[in-house]
Amino acid sequence: MENWLMLTLAGKDRPGIAAKITQALFELNGNLGKTSMTRLCGSFTIMIMVCIPQKQSVVHEKIQAVCDDLKLSFHLDEIGSGLHQHIEPDVRISIHGADQAGIVARATGALSEAGLNILSLESDVGGLSDSPVYIMHIEGVASQGLEALEKSLQSLSSESDVIAHVAPIDTMVG
Repeated sequence: MENWLMLTLAGKDRPGIAAKITQALFELNGNLGKTSMTRLCGSFTIMIMVCIPQKQSVVHEKIQAVCDDLKLSFHLDEIGSGLHQHIEPDVRISIHGADQAGIVARATGALSEAGLNILSLESDVGGLSDSPVYIMHIEGVASQGLEALEKSLQSLSSESDVIAHVAPIDTMVG
């Protein structure tokens, strides 16, 4: 039986985090699946799917030692692998406008109602401190088509004073 775990970590960014965490997993005979590692301002976050023969308690103990050393917080969950059930996005959406409370909630809510399954969302704040600009890039699967997404984003743009662009992703697999 495969023992798949999801490891999530966060803490202050510094060199060596990815190296030390993945080395610890390697020492436990872990086989990495999908990973996401990124710097968010001054913090570093990691999500790792790992298939590992040891019990969750053994993995927890090993990762705890590394995280204590690096001053990271972490969480470990049992999951199903789903590795070969990859979904390719068919649409890319860019939204930007004056930074305002609720922009992500309104955008994702409108897109969800229009049938978008979000596969990835990245956002950032640009501009100047006295006139910040919020920028979002979303990729997903448009189950109700591009027209439904465009219609929902037109409403969002008029209500929230943001600019939104929808573009199909033409992916050739194989």
